[in-house]
Amino acid sequence: MTAQRKTSVALISDAAPFAIRAERASDVVAREALLDACFGANRHTRTCQRLRDGRAPAEGLAFSVVRQGRLVATVRLWHVSAGGKPALVLGPLAVDASCRELGIGAALMSHALAAAKARGHGAVILLGDAPYYARFGFSALMTGELALPGPFERDRLLGLELRAGALDGAWGMIAPSGAAAQARLRPAGKARRLATHAA
Repeated sequence: MTAQRKTSVALISDAAPFAIRAERASDVVAREALLDACFGANRHTRTCQRLRDGRAPAEGLAFSVVRQGRLVATVRLWHVSAGGKPALVLGPLAVDASCRELGIGAALMSHALAAAKARGHGAVILLGDAPYYARFGFSALMTGELALPGPFERDRLLGLELRAGALDGAWGMIAPSGAAAQARLRPAGKARRLATHAA
């Protein structure tokens, strides 16, 4: 008779699960800190930021990843006109340095693309590393006739059709086309009080 060996399995913190959910207003501070840590203080001067300035993300397409109660990843998609063709631009995608080996970035990308397709969007464009994004179907072949409003590396401008032919004939400048971002409004009562004191 063979003796059964008891093995104990230690639960390590790296095995902790993560959850992908819709971005919340309460995520703003943590999201901005994560983006600063991942992309540096000059991130607001980058070319793709011109497509996001003053715009709101596409409805239902801003996501956060939470692990052990902490925001560890973020991605948003934005409406653009890709040389006259409606599309989305994805970015920035950021994952906390301590979580980069857990598959969070890939899971978040897959989730975001599935959500975009489910909402009827035809194409997604991004500026990123071709070897990484090729696994999701992105290719520079889709964007060869497109340009960004600022300096960019041609081989990093990638596209993915969620619907066949969505980028056929896309030519020219990629331009923002989404709704304007909502300014933060004061509660009505507070605004009335301020107006009274200012009179």
